Amino acid sequence: MLRKGEWVWVDSGTGVPIGARVKVTDTGHQLLVDDEGKEHKLSQKEDSIRVMHPTSVEGVDDMIRLGDLNEAGLLRNLLVRHRQGIIYTYTGSVLVAVNPYQELPLYTADQVRRYHGRRLGELPPHVFAIADTCYFNMSRHNRDQCCIISGESGAGKTESTKLVLQFLAAVSGQHSWIEQQILEANPILEAFGNAKTIRNDNSSRFGKYVEIFFNKDGVIEGARLEQYLLEKSRVCHQAMEERNYHIFYCMLTGMTTEQKKNLCLGDASEFNYLKRGDCIVCDGRDDAKDYTRIRTALKILTFTETHCWEILKLLAALLHLGNVSFEASILDNMESSDVSSSDHFTIAAKLLEVGIFPASLGVSLTYRSFMTNRERVSKPLSSEQAADCRDAFVKAIYGKLFIWIVGRINSVIHKTPTNGPKYVRNSIGLLDIFGFENFASNSFEQLCINFANEQLQQFFVRHVFKLEQEEYTKEDIVWKNITFNDNTQTLDLLVGKPLNVLALIDEESHFPKGTDVTMLNKMNQVHAKCNIYIPSKNTHDMEFGIRHFAGVVYYDSRGFLEKNRDTLSSDIIKLIDTTTNKLLRQIFETQLSIFLCFQSQGKQVSTLSGQFRQSLDSLMKALSICQPHFIRCFKPNDNKKSMCFDRDLCIRQLRYSGMIDTIRIRKLGYPIRHTFKQFLQRYRVLLKTTVCDPKTVRHYYLEYDDDDDDDKDDRDNDISLIIQRLQRGFQRLQSTIRGRLSRLHYLKELAAAVTLQSQVRGYLARKSYKSKREAVTVLQAHTRGMLARKTTNKMRTDAAAEPEPVSEQEMVETMFEFLPHKVSVGGREGPAPEGFEVMLTTNVPVELPVVEYDDEDEEFSFIKFSALHFQGSATHSHITQRLRQPLLHHEDEGDTLVSQHQASVSLRGIQSKDGIFLPLSHMQHYKLGGSNPEYILIGEGRTLDRPISDLEKLHIIVGYALSRRDIRDEIYCQIIKQLVNNKNQKSSLRGWVLLSICLGIFPPTELLIQYLESFLRRGPSSYCPYCAERLRRIVANGERGELPCWIELQAVKTKKPTQVSVALMDGLSVSLPVDSACTSAEVCQALAKKVNIKDTYGFSLYIGFYEKVWSLGSGGKHVMDAISQCEQEVRRKGEEEQHASWRLYFRKELFTPWHDSSIDAVSTDLIYRQVIRGLKSGEYHSEKEDDFVQLAAMYYYVTFGSTNSVESAKKVVGECITTELIETKSQGKWIQLVTAAHTQGPYINSRRSTDSVKGDVVDYARQKWPIFFSKFYEVTQMSGPPLSKSNFIVAINWNGISFQDEKEKKLLELPYPEVTGVNKSRYEQAIPRGQFILQSVEAGEMADLIQWYLEGLRERSVYAVALQDINRQDDPTFLSYKRGDMLVILKDGEYSPDRGWIKGTNERTGNTGAVSTDTVLVLPTLDKPSDTTLSLLNLSPDQRTVAQNAPNVFWLYYSQDSKVTLVISLVSLRQPGKEGGRGAQARGREKLWAASKEPIKQPLLKSLVGNTDLSHLASFPSPILKYMGDYPIKQVRQPIELTDQIFGAATQHVPLQDEVYCQIMRQMTSNNSRYVVDYGWQLLWLCTGLFPPSQILLKYTQRFLESRPREPLAGSKAHCSEFGRKLPPHQVEVDAIQQDSNQIFHKVHFPNDRAELFEVTSTSRIRDLVRNIAYKLILASADGYSLFMKTPNKVVSLHDQNYFFDSLRETTDQPKKTKRAREAKKGATMPYLVIFMRKLWFNVTPGRDLTADLTFHFPQELPKYLRGYHKCTKEEMTSLAGLLFRVKVDTDRSQFVMIPRMLKELVPADEMKTMSPEDWKKHIIASYNKQAGITLDEAKVAFLKGICHWPTFGCAFFEVKQTSEPSYPSIIQIAISKQGVNFINPKTKEFLVMHPFNRITNWSSGSTYFHITIGNLVKGNTLLCETSLGYKMDDLLSSYVNMYEMQRQAVRPRNNSMFPT
Repeated sequence: MLRKGEWVWVDSGTGVPIGARVKVTDTGHQLLVDDEGKEHKLSQKEDSIRVMHPTSVEGVDDMIRLGDLNEAGLLRNLLVRHRQGIIYTYTGSVLVAVNPYQELPLYTADQVRRYHGRRLGELPPHVFAIADTCYFNMSRHNRDQCCIISGESGAGKTESTKLVLQFLAAVSGQHSWIEQQILEANPILEAFGNAKTIRNDNSSRFGKYVEIFFNKDGVIEGARLEQYLLEKSRVCHQAMEERNYHIFYCMLTGMTTEQKKNLCLGDASEFNYLKRGDCIVCDGRDDAKDYTRIRTALKILTFTETHCWEILKLLAALLHLGNVSFEASILDNMESSDVSSSDHFTIAAKLLEVGIFPASLGVSLTYRSFMTNRERVSKPLSSEQAADCRDAFVKAIYGKLFIWIVGRINSVIHKTPTNGPKYVRNSIGLLDIFGFENFASNSFEQLCINFANEQLQQFFVRHVFKLEQEEYTKEDIVWKNITFNDNTQTLDLLVGKPLNVLALIDEESHFPKGTDVTMLNKMNQVHAKCNIYIPSKNTHDMEFGIRHFAGVVYYDSRGFLEKNRDTLSSDIIKLIDTTTNKLLRQIFETQLSIFLCFQSQGKQVSTLSGQFRQSLDSLMKALSICQPHFIRCFKPNDNKKSMCFDRDLCIRQLRYSGMIDTIRIRKLGYPIRHTFKQFLQRYRVLLKTTVCDPKTVRHYYLEYDDDDDDDKDDRDNDISLIIQRLQRGFQRLQSTIRGRLSRLHYLKELAAAVTLQSQVRGYLARKSYKSKREAVTVLQAHTRGMLARKTTNKMRTDAAAEPEPVSEQEMVETMFEFLPHKVSVGGREGPAPEGFEVMLTTNVPVELPVVEYDDEDEEFSFIKFSALHFQGSATHSHITQRLRQPLLHHEDEGDTLVSQHQASVSLRGIQSKDGIFLPLSHMQHYKLGGSNPEYILIGEGRTLDRPISDLEKLHIIVGYALSRRDIRDEIYCQIIKQLVNNKNQKSSLRGWVLLSICLGIFPPTELLIQYLESFLRRGPSSYCPYCAERLRRIVANGERGELPCWIELQAVKTKKPTQVSVALMDGLSVSLPVDSACTSAEVCQALAKKVNIKDTYGFSLYIGFYEKVWSLGSGGKHVMDAISQCEQEVRRKGEEEQHASWRLYFRKELFTPWHDSSIDAVSTDLIYRQVIRGLKSGEYHSEKEDDFVQLAAMYYYVTFGSTNSVESAKKVVGECITTELIETKSQGKWIQLVTAAHTQGPYINSRRSTDSVKGDVVDYARQKWPIFFSKFYEVTQMSGPPLSKSNFIVAINWNGISFQDEKEKKLLELPYPEVTGVNKSRYEQAIPRGQFILQSVEAGEMADLIQWYLEGLRERSVYAVALQDINRQDDPTFLSYKRGDMLVILKDGEYSPDRGWIKGTNERTGNTGAVSTDTVLVLPTLDKPSDTTLSLLNLSPDQRTVAQNAPNVFWLYYSQDSKVTLVISLVSLRQPGKEGGRGAQARGREKLWAASKEPIKQPLLKSLVGNTDLSHLASFPSPILKYMGDYPIKQVRQPIELTDQIFGAATQHVPLQDEVYCQIMRQMTSNNSRYVVDYGWQLLWLCTGLFPPSQILLKYTQRFLESRPREPLAGSKAHCSEFGRKLPPHQVEVDAIQQDSNQIFHKVHFPNDRAELFEVTSTSRIRDLVRNIAYKLILASADGYSLFMKTPNKVVSLHDQNYFFDSLRETTDQPKKTKRAREAKKGATMPYLVIFMRKLWFNVTPGRDLTADLTFHFPQELPKYLRGYHKCTKEEMTSLAGLLFRVKVDTDRSQFVMIPRMLKELVPADEMKTMSPEDWKKHIIASYNKQAGITLDEAKVAFLKGICHWPTFGCAFFEVKQTSEPSYPSIIQIAISKQGVNFINPKTKEFLVMHPFNRITNWSSGSTYFHITIGNLVKGNTLLCETSLGYKMDDLLSSYVNMYEMQRQAVRPRNNSMFPT
C-alpha cells in the first residue's frame, strides 16, 4: 500500500522509468505526479510500480552509492541535482559535468583555495577537484597525468578545459608570465578556431591537446599545444543559424575606422562568407570587446604590431575573395569563366601581393594547368569550378594561418629545457576535442571527428572495463564478466582491417581518375557483409552508414576525395611562390618546399586522413603513458536553455558515455589494488622472516608441485597458516588503529584540560599581579616624595655655596705661568711662530659644569667601575681628605706605596692655590727618562719643606706613570675621582689640565679605557673633545718614553696643535702640526703628502742637536720624546729647556734593491740634493778622487747645462768639494779636473734631461756608498760561527747585511741570496754558512727590515733552486727537474704563486712547465746568482731540512685523526683502486682518506659510482685542489668561479652533497701544507653554510671537527644549514672567509637616509633578518616590513622564506645570464643596496610607534604626496605645507623668504600652479604660525595623521597604459593598498573602480606588461597594462593576498579527521 508523499518508479513510455510521487486528492484518490509534473492515475497494477530507493529521492554526490543502480536511477540523480543548481556529480573518479547554460558562482579564487590540497570526495564534486587530483598525483608520484574531457558539441568541454587550466595556473602559485601566456592562448585559439553553431554559441571547430609542463617544485614552466582537424570549410560555407569563425566578426566590429579604411572593410553583412548562415550577431557575445581581448592576448604572446597587421591583411583578403564572382563563358567550345569586374578582386590581389600583375590571381583561379606526356597544358575552368578553386584557396590560407598561429604560440610557451637532455619534468595533458557529431548531412569532417571519438571511447573502455576485468582474471578472483558496449568492431571497420574505410578513401584519393562514386562502390563491395557498415541503398544513393558507439550515423560521400586530398592546384601554389607578402609566404613555406620536392621526385602528397591518423596515433600513445582522469560533459537540452532537462537527450548521452557500466563495475569490483611489491612493502610486518625481496617471498609461498598430493596438502596447510597470519595481522592493525583513535581522543581531552588550567592560572596570575601592582604604586609614591625632598635640600645647599664665576683663561694663565709668552721653537730664539702665541682675549667669566656621575644605567659608568674595582669604602666622588690606601689593588708593595703618595700629590695639587700640583719632596733622586723602580725612593725624609717649580711637580706625577706601568690606572682613577662632583671651579680646571697632559703621555689599560671614554663624553665641552682625541691618539700610537717637553705643554695650554719646522735637503722648510702622540711615521707621511713625494720608502725623520744628528726613522718613535731628550740634555748643562736648539730634517736613509730614480722626480731631487750636500760636508767620502770629480761634473751639467765657464766651474767646486780636499789639492787643479770631466762627459752630446742626470747621481751614490744608506743596530752574538768580536754593529742596506766593529771594520758581509730567513721574536739569521743568534734591543725592527727585503726580492726574483727531484715526464703541464737545478721563473700570470704554483724553465733541460713552490727555493736576488752562491745553497738533505725549518718559514705540524675519515671510507666510500695518474709507474693502492695532488678519476661514494647521471657532475676534485692550492691554477681565475664549480651542482642535487664533504675532508687529511689546509677549512666553512651532511655522514663530520678544536673555523659553524641553500656561496661570503673572518656584517639602508650594519650568516633567512632589524630598531612589530634590493635597473622585494645570500646572488646574477662568459670572468659584481622599509600598510596608526613613523612612514609617504598621487583640498595642502616647512627649517623664521623656492618640497607637484608663489607663501606662513610650539618629530607625526584618513594612504602607485577597457583613460593609475586594487584617473584623481582582493582571480607580470583578471575564472574581466614595473605590482599583490590567506588559516577550524588531508 503506497503512502502519501512516497516516491516510486513508473513507466514513462520511453523505456526508462520516471520518478513519481504519491499524491492524495481532495476526494481521497491517489495520483502519481512524475518528475515532469504530469499526473498518472493508479490504474496500473501495484506490482509494476517499484518503490524508489532513498538515495534516488534527493540525489547523491557519487552515483556509485545509488541504490537504484540502473539507467532510471542515474538519469534522475542528474535531474535532481540539475534542478538544485548542482552541475557536478561523481561516478567513482569520473566527473559528470552538466552544462548549466548560465553563470554560477563556482569558479572564484576562494573556490580554488578551497579545493587545493583536498582529497577527491572530501568536498562536493567540482572540476577543480579533478584538476587538483591531477596536480597532486603528478607531484607525489612523479607521473604524467592527463585529463580527457569528452562530450557532445555544446556540452561545455571548452569551458571545462579552461577551468582546469586556470586552476593549475593558480595552484602553481607563481603568477609568472609564462602562466599568463598559457592562459592567453585560449582567447586567440577560440577566436580563430571557434564559431557559433546551432547547438553551441562557442563551439570548438578543431581539437586541441594542451600539455602543461611542471618542474620538480610543481611550478609551471611551459606548455605545448597540438591542434587537430580544423573545420576549414566553415570559412566558406555555414549552415543556417550558424556563423563563421569569431575572428571575422570581432575584427570588423573592433577595428578602428582608419584601419578598416586601409583594408577597405565595412560591416559583416557586406561579405558573402559571413552572411551565408543568415546569422551576423550572436546573442551573449560582445564582438568589439572580444576583439580588444584578442589584441591583448596577442600582445602577451609577443605578437608584434606588424604580425597583427599582417594577420588582419590576410583575413581581409579572404573576405574580399569571398565577394569575387565568376561569369560563365565559352572558349574554344569549352566552358570557361572570367572574374567579374569588382573592387573586391583588386583589393584582394593587393592585400595578398601575389603575381606581377593583379590579373595573375584571376588566371590562377580560372585556369588549371596539368602535365601531359610532353608539355604542360592549361585548361579553363567553369564558373562553378572557379568558385571551388577560390574557396579551396581561401580555406588553404585560413588553415595554414591557423597552424602558423599555433606554432607561434608554441614558440613562446614551449621552451626546450636548458638543464640538459636528461632533465626530467612532469606534465598534465588536457584533451579538448570535438564531441560526437551526427547532423542531418554529415561529411568527411564528421567521419574524422567520430573516428577520433571512437578512439577515445576505446581508451575509456580499455581503462575502465577491460583492464579491470583482466586484472581480476589475472589474479584468479572469482568474477562475473560484465557485458559492456565495446566498439572494437567499429574501429576495425574504420582503421583496423586491411581494407578499412579510411584506407579505401586514401587509395581512391591517390588515383587520378578516382571519384566519390568509385570510392563508395569499393566500400560497399568490401564491407557489405559487416554488421557495423550500412551500405547505400542503391547505385544513385551517395550515403553510407556506420554504427558508432553513440548510434548510427549516415555520411554523404560527395566531396570526400576532394577534402581528403586537401591539395591546392599547382597554379595556386606557383602564384603563392611569387607573393611579396611575408606572412603569406611564411605560412606556405612548408607547402612550397614539399611541392617542389614532390614535383621533382614524383612522390605523392599525404592525405588529410593520413595526417589525422598519424596525429591521433601520437595522441593515443601520449595518453597511454599517463595516468588518465575523465570528465564527461553532458548538455541537458539542445536549445541552450537553463533549468531545462531533456530526458531523452540525457539518457542517450548516458548510454554511449558508458556511465552505467562504469558504475556497475566500480561498485562490484575491488577499488583498492596493489602490485605484489607494493603489497609486500605495506604488509611486510606479517612475515616471520626479515627477507623482503619480492622474488624470494613469492618463490617461498607460491612455488609448489601440483603433481604431488602431499605437496598439495602442504600447500593447503601453508595457505591456511598464511590466512591465519593475515587474520592476526589484521587484528593487530585494527588494534593499532583503535589505539590511535583512543590516543587522539585522549589528546583532545588533554588539550581541553590544559586550556582550562591555563585560563585558571592566568586568572590567578592576573589577580596576584593586580594586588602587587597596587602595592608597588604606593611604595613608588613614597619613594618619589623622599627623593624629591632630598633633591630640594641639595639644591638649596648648592645655591648657598655657589662660588663666583671665574675666567677659564685666567686660571690657565696662572697655572702655566712658568711658560714664557714667547717661546723658541726648535731651539731658535725670538718670537714664537704663528699659532704659538697666547691669544689675548677678554677675560669672560666661564663656569665649568660639575661632572655628576649618578647615572648607573650607562654600561661603562665610572660608578660601576668604582663599585667593581675600588678598595674598601672608596667611592667614585670627589673628596677633600687624603686617601689612606690606593683606590685599586696592587700586587707589588712598591706600587701600593707609590699610589698612596701619588694620591697626596694629586689631591693636594688639584686643591693647591699656587700651582697645579703639590710635590712630594722625598722624590729627590728621580732620573729623567729612567724606567727602573730603584730611582723612586720612598721612606723617611723631608716632606713639603721647600717649594719646587710647577714643572717639577708635573714631572713627578708623569714620572711615576712612566716608571711603573701598574699604577697608571691608579693615577687616572684618582684624577677622575677628584673631578666627579667637584664644585670648586679652580680645582676642577686643574684636574682637567692634569688629565689632558697625562692622556698625551701614557694610555690606561684595557680595564679602564672604556670607562674613561664614557667619562670624557660627559665632561665639559671645553675639554671633552680635546681629551678624547688625545686618548684616541695615545692608544693608537702607543705610550711615550720621556717626560713632556715645553712645546707640548704650550699646546695643552692653548689646546691647539704644535707647529714644528722640518728642513728638507733642498734648503726649504715645511711647517707641520704635531701633537704629543705624533710619531716619525706620521710626520714623514704628512711631509711626503705636502711635498708630493710618491716614492716615500727609505725617507726618515732626523733630529739635530748641537753637532749630533740621529735618525728617528719612519716608524713608531715619538717625535716629542726626541725633543724631550734634547731639553733634558740642556737642563743637565744648567740651561733653560726652552732654549734647546734642536732641528728636524727629512732625509733619505735607505734604498730598496729595486730602486728606480725615474719613478718620482721629487724624491730623486731631494736625494740628489742630499748627496751634493753630503759631498761638501764630508759625510760621503771616498778614497778615489775620481768619484768626486764625476759627481761634480754631473752637478755641473744639472746646474749650468752644456755651457763652460771658469766661474761656473769654480762655483761647482766650491759647492761639491770639501775644504780639506781643496786645501790638499789646489782649487785650480780641481776646477781643471771638473771642467775636463764635464766637457768629456756623455751628457753634453746626448742632451739628456737634468732629471735623468740627477737620477744618475743618486744611482752612483747608491752603488758606491751603500754603507752610507744603511740602518745600524748594536747587537751581541749569542751563538753561531765565531767572529773576532761578540759585540758589534749590524748594518742593513739594499746590498745585504754587514757586521762591523765600532771602527767600521767589516767582520762579515752577507748578500741576501745567502740569507734564508730570520726569526720574528728574536733576531736569528739562518744562512748556508751557519746560523747566527744575535741579541739586540731593536731585534724586532731588525727582523722586520730583513724580512721585508727578503720578501720583496723573492717577489721580484726570477731565479729558484730545486730542493728535490720531480719527475713528471708523462704530463707536459708539469716541469721535471733534479735537486740543485737552476730554474728561471716565468711571470706571465698563467699560474698563481699564492696557490702554490709557478711557471718555470729548467736551465739544464730547457723545458718549461708548472712548478710547485713547495719543491723549490726562490732566491732573493734580482741578478743571476753566482756559482759560489749556488754551491752553498746545494746542501745535503739534513742541511736542507735545517734551512727549510728556518724561523721565517712557518712549518707547523698539523695533527690529523685519520681514524675519522678511515671509518667513513669503510662505511660509504668505494673500494680504493690502483693509484695511477702522473708518473711512469703505479704507486700501489689508492689512499681514499689521504690528501693527494692527483685529481681522483671517480667519486668517492659508492652511491655515485654507478650513477651515470650524477657521477659526471661530481667533477669538483680538480676545483677543490685548485682552490686549496694542490693543483696549478691560472692567475685570472677568481675564487668565486671555483666555489661555483665545487658547490653549484651539489646545491641542485642532494646526493652530491656528501661527496663534497668527503672530498674536502679527504684533502685536509694528512696534508703537510698549512697553507693548503687553511684553504680547506675555508671550503668546509662555506660547505656547512650551504647544506648539511646526511645523517650517515653527520656524526663523522662532527668527529672530524671535534678532533681539531684548535682550528679557529672548526667550531664557527656549530650547526649546519637545516635546509640546503639553492645557490653556491655569494661573493661576500667568499671574500669574508678568505679574509679569515667568519662574521659577516651587511649594511642595511633605511628610507630616512640612515644605514646600519647587521650581522648575517650563511643560514640567515630574509624573515630572520627582518625580525632582527625590527628588534634592533625597537619597532612595535616586524609585520609588514620587508627587505628590498636596489640595483641599477630596479628595486626587488626579497622573499621572506629565501636565504639572504641566495636572494642576493639570484638578483645580482640575473644580468650575468645574458652576458658572454668572457665578461663574467672579469669578476665585476653588480652594485646593489639592501633597503629595509615597510611593504604592507596594515595596522598603521600614526603616533602609535614613533620609531616607525620617523624612520619609515614619513620618508616613504612624503614622496608620494609631493608627486601628487593623493586627492586633497586646498586647506589640507596648506596645513601639510606648514608642517613640512617646519620639518625643513624648524624654528628658523628667517627662511620665510625661501618658501617660493621650496614649493616643490612643500606642495604636490600638480598643485603648485593653482596659486601664485606669494599666495602659497602667505598661506604656508599662516599655517606655520598656527602650529607653533611643536618639534620636528611632532611635525612629522602630525603630517602622517593629516593624511592617514585618505583612502590612498599607504598605497603603492603605478602609472600604466591600458587598452583593454574602453571606458577607462588610456593612462591610469593603479593603487594597491590593504583594501585592494584601485584604478584611478590620474588627471581627476577620481576612483574609477576598487576591486577587493577576493575578487582578483589571477595576475601576472612580464618584462613590459602586467595582467590582472577580476571576477570568476569563466567570464572574468581582464586588464592588460603596459608598464616596466609589473614585477613590483605582482609581488605586492601576492604579499597582500598571502597575508590575508594566513589570517584566514589562523582562524580556520582544525580538521578533526584521523588522517591528514
